[in-house]
Amino acid sequence: MANTVSAKKMTRKIAKRTAVNKSRRSRMRTFVRKVEEAIASGNQNEALAALRAAEPEMMRAAQKGIVHKNTASRKVSRLTSRIKALSA
Repeated sequence: MANTVSAKKMTRKIAKRTAVNKSRRSRMRTFVRKVEEAIASGNQNEALAALRAAEPEMMRAAQKGIVHKNTASRKVSRLTSRIKALSA
């Protein structure tokens, strides 16, 4: 348990930051799930629209430090290639 005033303040700050990060991560995952569901249904137009909504969320999460930049880029790339494969 934190003893000093500054340590107590840091635990409060960490708790707030954790809550915000959880919310952002959850929001990103929800958008990705919508893309996955659209791909599973086989509807390319719907999947593309979902990806266009998800990409900014993923990049924002990367910018805020929720996920690494390369991880977000990799996810976008893989989802894009799966959507392109729907038309083939």
